[in-house]
Amino acid sequence: QVQLVESGGGLVQAGDSLRLSCAASGRTFSSDAMGWFRQAPGKEREFVAVITLSGSNTYYADSVKGRFTISRDNAKNTVYLQMNSLKPEDTAVYYCAAKPFGLPYWKQMSYDYWGQGTQVTVSS
Repeated sequence: QVQLVESGGGLVQAGDSLRLSCAASGRTFSSDAMGWFRQAPGKEREFVAVITLSGSNTYYADSVKGRFTISRDNAKNTVYLQMNSLKPEDTAVYYCAAKPFGLPYWKQMSYDYWGQGTQVTVSS
């Protein structure tokens, strides 16, 4: 089992920055990549970013590319999502998730552990 706990969400204004954290515990060695997803009100949950175990590879949704940066500190079992130049359309509940080896990173069903989510609200 892997437990994931997100933190760092909040209410900010457009153009502001926010950093989300995801602390992992349990059988973290069984996980490959760590991803961030988000779900806006009335919309389906969507992929945001992912980082591989070594941290050497990252991938982003087009909507956040150039504004968001995913990183990880394996010594702390923590993954971060630095969000800059936030827009109202970034408003959503943000979830981190852990994926085992060999499954496509962009598919939600590839991830077998999920956090409870943290709310990010961006006002205009």
